[in-house]
Amino acid sequence: MARRHPHARPWRLVPVMTGFFVLCGPALSAQKLSSDLSSTLSWHEVRDEYGRTVRIPLTPMRILSLAPSITETLYALGVEDRLVGDTDFCDFPPEAQKKPKVGGAIDPNLEQIAALHPDLVLVAKSLNRLETVRALETLGIPTYVTDPHTVDEILSSTQKLAQVLNVENAGRAVREDLERRLLELQVRLKGLPPRRVLFIVWTDPLISIGGSTFIADALHKAGAVSIIESTQDWPQVSLEEVVRAQPEFLVFAASHSDAGVHDFELLVNRPGWDLLEAVRNRRFAVVSDAVNRPAPRMISAIEELARQLHPEVFSPGPEPEPPGKPASAPAGAPTPSRPAAFPSSEATACSPEFPCAR
Repeated sequence: MARRHPHARPWRLVPVMTGFFVLCGPALSAQKLSSDLSSTLSWHEVRDEYGRTVRIPLTPMRILSLAPSITETLYALGVEDRLVGDTDFCDFPPEAQKKPKVGGAIDPNLEQIAALHPDLVLVAKSLNRLETVRALETLGIPTYVTDPHTVDEILSSTQKLAQVLNVENAGRAVREDLERRLLELQVRLKGLPPRRVLFIVWTDPLISIGGSTFIADALHKAGAVSIIESTQDWPQVSLEEVVRAQPEFLVFAASHSDAGVHDFELLVNRPGWDLLEAVRNRRFAVVSDAVNRPAPRMISAIEELARQLHPEVFSPGPEPEPPGKPASAPAGAPTPSRPAAFPSSEATACSPEFPCAR
């Protein structure tokens, strides 16, 4: 079975606070929090990725993250010293596990958030709930929403976040490095036919990915294409459908390779899976579970997968040069569903950060 986050409950309805929250005590006074922030910080207005114009501190110094991908991005930008809290699911890098926790991403503890006195809370549209954003606004705590849907948007979202945090140089450096690595990978894979793969999010029931997910885009950049054509983000598919399509590889996302091998062994011992040539020939790939999170580490997962699917272009030898770069330049390094996060978001049992795998 594909690995799941120890706290994830993908196939049961995630409990949602219907009463929402109860304000209690002067420490949680929206007026007091808003007044305290306004008296100590300079402010400006920005437009977040949900399209809202929000008023936030010019240089946020006490940041709280409500998504694992955002926590990873903050560390990549070098502002982890400003991170005053995050969720139970924020587990990378390992140092993030030591930060104060405010509960789950779907139902964070608002009292704990307020007690940490953040001057900015960062939210993922694909994961968090609009009600949480509204509650934080009531408390006078500014929020900024991220919403990347492709690998390129992950890069641009990272740079936008750097601008919001007033570390533009760090954001530019991170984006340039990631773009360079993607370009070098594109050069290696140029002209190779994409591997046809089944990306397995969950095994029972069998869940894969739809074409509009950033994971599908990551597959494309790794020299692969999903055999599943679906408008749903996390479609449930049948073994019969997979057998008809005959993928060249099965792809698993796991925290370490041994877990991926275990997942493969569990799956292939089930009746009917031996009808797949990929199973009979043990053609499977295990990619880091970073592929499940829209954060800079996604690029490392893409590189990992490309090496497993196209080992022939990663044999020892000179690094290929990106087009236009001087030759002398050195080479670079399903339902039931959980509640929809925001209006217009499809209610799904998985999401980039709260999967069956995140």
